[in-house]
Amino acid sequence: MKFIKKTDLIIIAIILLVSAVSWFTYKYFTKDEAPKAEIYYYTELVKTIDLGSGNDVHFSIDNEPDVIFHVTADGTIRFEQSDCPDKICINTGELSRPGQFAACLPNGIVIKIIGNKNDDEPDIIIGSSGGQ
Repeated sequence: MKFIKKTDLIIIAIILLVSAVSWFTYKYFTKDEAPKAEIYYYTELVKTIDLGSGNDVHFSIDNEPDVIFHVTADGTIRFEQSDCPDKICINTGELSRPGQFAACLPNGIVIKIIGNKNDDEPDIIIGSSGGQ
């Protein structure tokens, strides 16, 4: 009794081929733009940084000059220095992918990485529009 038959191998090869073609098609037709980092001071957006600029930059925001950020040439951002007591924000590390975020809660600063999608579109819709 054979474990794998010839038809099983053909089906597996077809599935792998379709998967590879789909992946290459997706990569070819989607734009690979660098994400952006948004820096919020409490609820106010104070700065937006393009992570694909290729520059190595240290900076701070006007509201909290003791909090220093570091943007690397390879497209990451992190908290470099902070005057907060616990330093959790510094230990968060580098952020580079959309959806990642880090916060320095004592200073009220949040870094959020956003992708290139249209932000006017809702992430989720809850409820119904039907009348009752």
